[in-house]
Amino acid sequence: MKSVVPDADQDGGAESVLDRFLMRAGYKLDGGGSCVADARHHASAFLDRARIEHRLPVSQRARDLTALVVSELVTNAYKYAPGPVLMELRISADRVDIVVCDSDPAVPTAQTADPGRVGQHGLEIIKAVAEELFIEQEPVGKRITARLALADTSSLT
Repeated sequence: MKSVVPDADQDGGAESVLDRFLMRAGYKLDGGGSCVADARHHASAFLDRARIEHRLPVSQRARDLTALVVSELVTNAYKYAPGPVLMELRISADRVDIVVCDSDPAVPTAQTADPGRVGQHGLEIIKAVAEELFIEQEPVGKRITARLALADTSSLT
């Protein structure tokens, strides 16, 4: 596990980066045939808890995009990485982070657009819908974090 370096807040105190999240939940996903559906179910229940317990404005768009990103990340982790897959969900007042860790050290790259290609569009899709995407190599494998807005910002433009 990585150590968290404290950030200085405006008052000069130390605040952990992880303290900025209102809720966090981690899940170890088994490799069974229902693991992607289970991951989507965990994400949906997590967003419901955030909406109810913290009165966060979780838009339908955020719910749909979270399910999509969870599906893509978990599917790719099981398809390409041997070993366990871990998913962490973190939520703040205005965003949700979907974090998937797997044991494959290879960093994925988006392929050039090809409408004729069947499959392998997952990273392209995630890059298109996420506000931010972080890919970090770990001592064993990698950690991919996709950050999504909770509010439906598409209707604001």
